[in-house]
Order: sequence, then C-alpha cells, then structure tokens
Amino acid sequence: MYQPQKGAKETPADPMKLHINGEERSFDSPTPFTLAALVELLNMKPDRVAVELNREIVPRDRWSETLLNEADHLEVVHFVGGGCAPSADQGEAFSCDSKIGSSCTPATAI
Repeated sequence: MYQPQKGAKETPADPMKLHINGEERSFDSPTPFTLAALVELLNMKPDRVAVELNREIVPRDRWSETLLNEADHLEVVHFVGGGCAPSADQGEAFSCDSKIGSSCTPATAI
C-alpha cells in the first residue's frame, strides 16, 4: 500500500516538473503541492480518476496528504462513461467511436 514520502518538497522556488502520462509538465504549484491539488489543477473530477505515483496506485483518500516531489512520475487515468452493446440480433463484437453520438462499427471492420 502507498505510504506518503517524508521530506517532500514544500516550497518550490522554480516551477515543479512532473512526468504525467509520459509527458514532462511544469507547474507553479501551491505549497504544499498535493496529489489532490494536482487533480484539481488539471480540472479533473476526483471520482472519475485513478492515479499511480512512481509505480504505486494512491488511494483517493490519501490524495490530500500525498505531497508531490520534483520529477515524480504519474499515470493519470480518467474514466469516461458510454460505449455500445450489440443488439440481440447482431451477435458480434462491436467497437465504438469515442465521439458522443457516434455509431458502433463491427470490430471485424476495424
């Protein structure tokens, strides 16, 4: 289980650099810069997000106490609802376009 790191950086003089989903990003972060603050800064709904910090999944109830450090690696997954199901007479796998209102396409055609 994830344990918050001791001695996390609390007063950044320069923007903090984090690696999010493989991309380096800089943040003029609040002090202290927590995982909860990052999710809010990214305008994500906390109940639809899962976060891995340095290869460990961080439970949502620990986000407010989890301090971020320079060069941390995060994987952020945002869950979206939707999808499609084949009708009773179709009997084959379907793939859906990610756009709202799009139609389903048989998976064999992709």
